Amino acid sequence: MGVKLNEICKTIKGTQVLTNVNAYFPDGVITGLKGINGSGKTMIMRIIAGLVRPTSGYVQIGDLQLWKDISFPADIGLLIENPAFLPYLTGFDNLKMLADIKGKIDSPGISKALLQVGLNPGDKRKFGQYSLGMKQRLGIAAAFMEHPQILLLDEPTNALDTQGIELLKDILIREKNHGSTVILSCHDYEVLRELSDSIYIVENGSILRYEKVESE
Repeated sequence: MGVKLNEICKTIKGTQVLTNVNAYFPDGVITGLKGINGSGKTMIMRIIAGLVRPTSGYVQIGDLQLWKDISFPADIGLLIENPAFLPYLTGFDNLKMLADIKGKIDSPGISKALLQVGLNPGDKRKFGQYSLGMKQRLGIAAAFMEHPQILLLDEPTNALDTQGIELLKDILIREKNHGSTVILSCHDYEVLRELSDSIYIVENGSILRYEKVESE
């Protein structure tokens, strides 16, 4: 299916946030976005997710055009900026509430996703009691637990330790092998190279260049 951005521009209150962004994100590939804060990475992800409408240009998802044929991608998982959950529910109960919307996975599937990010499904602590790293892990689990066709992860390594990054790498490879279109951003270039098959360099709201990551 893949995701294609065609001449995407976005202006907010007279400020040009994105300028003529063209990019292609294939299925079964992990594509990274590299850029400093404010470069446009998060805005690109918000536009792909259908959360923000571009000022001009369009997003193609398979044979369908976003905002014309569909309002949102039909099958997407995302973590954009800080993970937000109900503070008075456990991690498991937060994911269960989300999973019940589509009914694609059951309780064992939720438990499996939690274990894959290094969280205990039986932990009775509420989300409000979680450390920053635990909150980030839960956000990652929520994004991938239903094995979406499009997986967007904005700075997923934030607050993760070395073990967490290794678990994330395993998750990304599994989702890639399922045929998902995986898009992630990371300010750490070396970590991004380790996690990605290819990288778009984003600067001042434009795609500066495209890089293929060579295997070591």
